Amino acid sequence: MGFELEFIQSARKEFMRYKTMGEKTFAQLSDTELRHTYHPEDNSIAQITKHIVGNMRSRWTNFLTEDGEKSWRHRDTEFEAPYTSKKELLEAWELGWELVFRALDGINSENFTRPVHIRKEPHSIMAAIHRQLAHYASHVGQIVFLGKSIKGDTWQSL
Repeated sequence: MGFELEFIQSARKEFMRYKTMGEKTFAQLSDTELRHTYHPEDNSIAQITKHIVGNMRSRWTNFLTEDGEKSWRHRDTEFEAPYTSKKELLEAWELGWELVFRALDGINSENFTRPVHIRKEPHSIMAAIHRQLAHYASHVGQIVFLGKSIKGDTWQSL
């Protein structure tokens, strides 16, 4: 196996780890808890998830051929009108991750050195993947922290 495919396998494993952490947190929360905020200016788990999914849709749709910041994405609205049910949140979450993994499946040793663009700036595939891993890790960390705070003594460790 070449370096390129080893890198993609490693990235896939890390993405899956964060996906699973989010899902284990969602499983412990009710619809109301997913929308809970401690302060009116805070983001709920449902809002953070909506933002992650919006980012995934934009970044991973046509990953190799289109800019990762799509004209149809309206980032600021991702923090408005959060998902109203766990079912809606989980369906969107799953769709976002399908895009991530489908894009990763499309990367091979022939196209690995092709630049991809995010906000019109060229990135190596490796840099773009690292950027997204860091972004999702930070937000999944927020989700886990909020879930643990909301559940208190009833939180089940991941």
